[in-house]
Amino acid sequence: MGNTLTCFSQEQISIPRINGELKFDGNVDDACWQNVKPLAMVMHTPNFGNQPSEKSEVMICYDNTYLYVGARLYDSDPSNMLISSKKRDESEVASEQLMIIFDSFNDKENGLGFATTPTGLRSDFTISKDAMGMDGPPGSPPFNMSWNTFWDVKTTRNTQGWFAEIRIPFSSMRFKENNGKIVMGLICIRNIAHKNEVDVFPAIPPNWGQSSAYRPSKAQEVTLVGLVSKKPFYIAPYAIGGFQHDYVLNSTSTGYDLKKSPKLNAGLDVKYGLTNNLTMDMTINTDFAQVEADDEQINLTRFSLFFPEKRTFFQERSSVFAFDFEPGGSLFYSRRIGLHEGEQVPIYGGARVTGMIGKWDMGLLDMQTQAINQGSGATNATTSENFGILRLRRQVINENSYVGGIMTSRVGTDGSYNTAYGMDGIFKVSENDYLDVKLAQVMDKTSKNKILSLDPTELFLSWNRFSQKGFNYNFTYARNGKDFNPGLGFMARSNYTHYYGGFGYGWIPGEASKLQSHQIGINAITYFDNTDNSAQSVQTGIMYDFNFKSGYSGMFSVNHVYENVSDTFSFSKNATVPAGEYGFNEIETHMNSPKTNKFVLGLDGFAGSFYDGTRFTFGAEPSWNIGSSLHLGLKYNYNFLNFSSRNQSFSGGIAGFKALVMINTKFSLSTFIQYNSAEKAVLSNFRFRYNPREGNDFYIVFNEGRNTYRDIDNPRLPLYNNRSVLLKYTYTFTL
Repeated sequence: MGNTLTCFSQEQISIPRINGELKFDGNVDDACWQNVKPLAMVMHTPNFGNQPSEKSEVMICYDNTYLYVGARLYDSDPSNMLISSKKRDESEVASEQLMIIFDSFNDKENGLGFATTPTGLRSDFTISKDAMGMDGPPGSPPFNMSWNTFWDVKTTRNTQGWFAEIRIPFSSMRFKENNGKIVMGLICIRNIAHKNEVDVFPAIPPNWGQSSAYRPSKAQEVTLVGLVSKKPFYIAPYAIGGFQHDYVLNSTSTGYDLKKSPKLNAGLDVKYGLTNNLTMDMTINTDFAQVEADDEQINLTRFSLFFPEKRTFFQERSSVFAFDFEPGGSLFYSRRIGLHEGEQVPIYGGARVTGMIGKWDMGLLDMQTQAINQGSGATNATTSENFGILRLRRQVINENSYVGGIMTSRVGTDGSYNTAYGMDGIFKVSENDYLDVKLAQVMDKTSKNKILSLDPTELFLSWNRFSQKGFNYNFTYARNGKDFNPGLGFMARSNYTHYYGGFGYGWIPGEASKLQSHQIGINAITYFDNTDNSAQSVQTGIMYDFNFKSGYSGMFSVNHVYENVSDTFSFSKNATVPAGEYGFNEIETHMNSPKTNKFVLGLDGFAGSFYDGTRFTFGAEPSWNIGSSLHLGLKYNYNFLNFSSRNQSFSGGIAGFKALVMINTKFSLSTFIQYNSAEKAVLSNFRFRYNPREGNDFYIVFNEGRNTYRDIDNPRLPLYNNRSVLLKYTYTFTL
């Protein structure tokens, strides 16, 4: 080896080119590894800056085709190591883990993560918003676990600990080349789960909470010389077969007819590197039969529920298209494509181009869907539609400030159209302070298009100080016009002015304390109706949250809520909230046991007054990590509402059971069964997956929605609403 890795510093360090043969077997004993200096890791938590309790030797080198990571992860008592999963992309179960994060474009905001455990599982993900975007709409955290790419890992274990070799093709990473030199950001994380310890390179402090170690802006800059970017070219055809039965309400609404739909279909996905920095994905006759079912929810608000995106095609590089407002608002919500009122809409196909053009981050997406339910008297009908989005962003002023623009369109073959466009900027004002500015407008066939009017416009301003140590705050202003209805977005409310003020102070006590961190905060959330400036909703509260070094965590808050209900809304046929003004108080709490335990428990609770009645909500999520081959989980949520003055009440709960059986890293069987007591329905989802290598998948999927109380509605409900058995096979050709 001509060059070696040096200890971390603020200057760029050089990754050495491999010299000699490397046998990829997970033993990390080849002669070439002896000349690579390990990364200088330090303890991140529980006591930042200390020497790690266990020795870690993590080394990185490369050749013309691959980037290699070799790791000797010693443990003084390997019998205590927590080894709890073999499933691809497992992120919910704690385990001994090695993780490498690359800011491949060195943009200080986005990252690619590759992680493995002693079982050799592969988990890859993307990071956006500098791992700090936790205050966006539901379902939009800065981590996207559905991103998958081509790479390999081999692991071994012995009485000294565990060892890993990771091999990542350069064709799986996009990066910028300047005169033969490539600069990336690098973060290495080791999780010693049985000690609840995290070690990190470089020395990133835990000042920003649990995502601190993942921040691309804090990564160590490294250089690679003499590389040419490999353009990926993958073709992945799929075939699907099976049957689907649906009971649909007949045209006279007097009963249900059985609709049998044999499934025999095929499609194609293509990934091609247009340039060193741009990748195009194309899909034809897209199908998402293998996607896990949504979590059931009981809606205790008068607003629409938000469900996160689970379809891989829309999750990959999804951060490029993000244009989020206050919680509950976004200009782009991918579940508008291919889904209509809970029913799947077939997708003819589409294309996506993502990457960089010069200094601009760029994302382009276009999809065409089929028409459904177009027959005479059919319900839930929709026309064939085209969905498009273009997103551009670039750095300005400093490495963590950006300006950009977006345009979305939704055009139907029936002449309907909805177009939205906007500009935004996020500016790093100081180490922890960021100013976020957005302005967007909508043009729609159903309303007058007035560019200079506030009616089709949303304005958003937010000043955030991100820190879990010392003072933190968030001040937000947003104004939403009555005609601002983005056809490709999600807006829980309309025609309002929103103010949010939150202020907190946090402590990281240090080595002598059992607490890892804790903070206290106060906040006020308001929504005013633009029509008459009356208050729609007001919430004020005080909150305290804490994290122990042992892994226990929780929060407790007391809130006062005011709601001005303009129209009666209901929880069931026998429980409603009439129009009127209401003030009530509630207590909210959440508690979690350490994820490093074999038995993990999360508890949630709400109690207090609720509109003109009372509310009691209890939730529990126990899970059992039974070795590396079996994981069991339960989820229970119970709500009881009592409106004694009106002689009304509502009780409804969700019970869920999950089981995951992992024969090895290639075979897995998952079960997800949910019972919704409000709907008197059981939803079942069974998935068998065989994944011998990346891009080669075989699924067997069974879904059923069964009614347990058929007389809850008139006409009498069928025994089951839907039932399907599907087999899907995908094989990827690398060209």
